[in-house]
Amino acid sequence: MRRTIAALAFALTATSVSAQTIEQRIAPCLACHGENGQSQTENTPSLGAQHAPYSLIQLFMFREKLRVFEPMNEMAKPLADDDLRLFADFIAKMPKPEPPGENGDPARMQRGQALVQQHRCDSCHNPDLSGKENVPRIANQREYYLAKTLAEYKDNSRHGYDASMADVMAPISPGQIADLAYYIAHMR
Repeated sequence: MRRTIAALAFALTATSVSAQTIEQRIAPCLACHGENGQSQTENTPSLGAQHAPYSLIQLFMFREKLRVFEPMNEMAKPLADDDLRLFADFIAKMPKPEPPGENGDPARMQRGQALVQQHRCDSCHNPDLSGKENVPRIANQREYYLAKTLAEYKDNSRHGYDASMADVMAPISPGQIADLAYYIAHMR
């Protein structure tokens, strides 16, 4: 199923690219990542208001298979550098994701907030976790995606620009990862 979706999206992206508007070209991306910047697709991150430099690097890494996820690698493969910049700029202008409707469990929110302060997440990602330049916006990202990504940094199966995330995640337990992801997804 994933390969079919990726092949379809690739075909849509590859056809008469120069004649299409950015809205037409990015439509296959938004089918999974959310038309309003907020993904409703399981295991898929929300992209809204993600900083252009960060998105540009991620798209480049997918295109060059430095970051491997087959559907994204196929989607990015035909994109030229100018296309990557165009997509990254479009993503940056999308609305930021909203937190889930409920406020969140107060005890988990308190534990998550304490972990953010203890591990100084806010020093790189900003106090509101909106990110900056090459540091991603993580505020109100999908909870499952956050937990998965943090666990991948911890076990070193996901790499950043440097080892800082692996170092930060090393002492954090799976339960603490769950609390961090919950807090970041639900913060207001």
